[in-house]
Amino acid sequence: MYQSKIAGMGYYVPKNVYTNEDLTRFMDTSDEWIQERTGIKERRFANRMGETTTTMAIEAAKIAMDRAGVTTHDIDFIVFATLSPDYYFPGCGVLLQREMGMREIGALDVRNQCSGFVYALSVADQFIKTGTYKNILVVGSEKHSFAMDFQTRSRNVSVIFGDGAGAVVLQPTQEKNKGILSTHLHSDGADAEILAMYYPGAHANKWLTDKPPFPNQELGGLFLTTEQLESGATLPYMDGPAVFKKAIVKFPEVIREALAANNLSEKDIDLLIPHQANLRISQYVQKLLGLSDNQVFNNIQKYGNTTAASVPIALCEAWEAGKINTGDLVCLAAFGSGFTWASALIRW
Repeated sequence: MYQSKIAGMGYYVPKNVYTNEDLTRFMDTSDEWIQERTGIKERRFANRMGETTTTMAIEAAKIAMDRAGVTTHDIDFIVFATLSPDYYFPGCGVLLQREMGMREIGALDVRNQCSGFVYALSVADQFIKTGTYKNILVVGSEKHSFAMDFQTRSRNVSVIFGDGAGAVVLQPTQEKNKGILSTHLHSDGADAEILAMYYPGAHANKWLTDKPPFPNQELGGLFLTTEQLESGATLPYMDGPAVFKKAIVKFPEVIREALAANNLSEKDIDLLIPHQANLRISQYVQKLLGLSDNQVFNNIQKYGNTTAASVPIALCEAWEAGKINTGDLVCLAAFGSGFTWASALIRW
C-alpha cells in the first residue's frame, strides 16, 4: 500500500473584489453588520459571462500541475467537487477534462457542498493507496454569484459567499508517515432542509409540504415552475443559527477523531485549515481545541465562503505564505449542507 502525498497545489480567485460597503448598494446591510456575524470584509465574484466554475478550476489546476511537474497527459483521474456546476448535468469533471485536452480518463463529480473537497481528497486517497492511479487531480471550485439574490430579503445568505477554485495533484509515496495519514467522513440528513437549495429538483415537494404546489397534470411539470421562480422558492435557504450550533459541535469532533486515529493530540497540530464557513465558527473551534493563532489559518475575511473551494484555496495560500513546512502536521476540516462533515490529517 502506498501513501498519498500532495505533489502540487494551486488556487484561483476572480479579480472582481466586492467589499461589504459595495453590497450596501444592493441591499440593506453594513460593513459592521456583516463583519460582526461572519468576519468577512470582502469577497471575489467571477465575471458574469466570461468565467464559470470549470474555467476557474482550470486556472487552479494549471498551477497545481505545474508545481507537481506533471502535464495533462500524466493525469489519470479527476475528482471535481462543487455545488455550483456549469450544467445541471453533465458535471464539471468532464468539462475540465475536455477543455484541458486530457486523455479519456475517468472524471468523478462530488456533491458534498462545503465538505466536498475533503470528501474528494478521501476518494482520491483510496485510489492512490491501492495503486489504481498515480496522478489524480482533485478540484474544488464554486461560482456562487450566479445564483445569489442580492436583495435585502436574502442578505443572511448572499453576504457570505464568494467565488474561487483550488486544486491539488495527489501522487503515491513510499515514505513512511508522510502524506495523508487518514481521512474521516460523516453525514446526518436529519436536518437536510435547513441549508439547501430545493429547486430545481425531482422531489415533487415530497419533503416540503409548505412550498408552492406543482401543476395538476398527468405528466411533466415537476421540475421547476413559474410560481416557484416568482415566489423566491428557488433561492438558497439557510437557517444560520441552527447551522452554527451544529458546526461548532461537529468541527472539533471530527478533528479529534483524526488525531485519535493517529495517536496524536491537539498540541501536535502545526496548522489547522478549517473550511471557511464563518470566522466566528473557526474562532470558537480554535478556543475549544486550545490552539494558538499561529496554529489556525483563516482567509474568509478576503474571500468569503467559497464552500468546496475554501479548503484548497486556504491550503495553497497558507503554503505560499510559508506557514506549512516539511514535517508539519496539517489538519483539514469541513462542515456543511447535508449535513456532512469531514477531516483529513496530513504529514507534510
